[in-house]
Amino acid sequence: MFHAALRPAVVVARSVRPAAAIARRAALSTSAIRRSDAPPPAIFGEGAKPGEVPTDLNQSTGLERLQVLGAAEGVDVFDYKPLDSSRIGTKADPIKVFSWEPERIIGCTGSPAESHELLWMNLTTEKQRRCPECGSVYELDFHGDANAHHH
Repeated sequence: MFHAALRPAVVVARSVRPAAAIARRAALSTSAIRRSDAPPPAIFGEGAKPGEVPTDLNQSTGLERLQVLGAAEGVDVFDYKPLDSSRIGTKADPIKVFSWEPERIIGCTGSPAESHELLWMNLTTEKQRRCPECGSVYELDFHGDANAHHH
């Protein structure tokens, strides 16, 4: 202890962190959130109690949790319905494909459904796509933010 008291002031000054550095680190820390009485974010489940088997509602996170919560409310979060195959889309009246993204991959099986093998196409907001097998025309019905940053 005596030697510690004799340390040069320079060494002590280097070991003391400036208040700004501590504040920056605290701003990025999650420990303050863990210590608070705030409820956990809705994207994380509360988990199962000790001795219980967890359910999907208890342990799901992220997009899976969104889907589980949507199913509990009776909402189809992800659009799994097939595209309209009751008709062949034309340039004047294409089959509209709903999307939140400016690009979507679609599959065509022809009209009526299953009249040809499944063909995949990349549909974008720039132009319509025509199926090379049946000639059906598809157009992206974009509902997202056109100015959003995409990777």
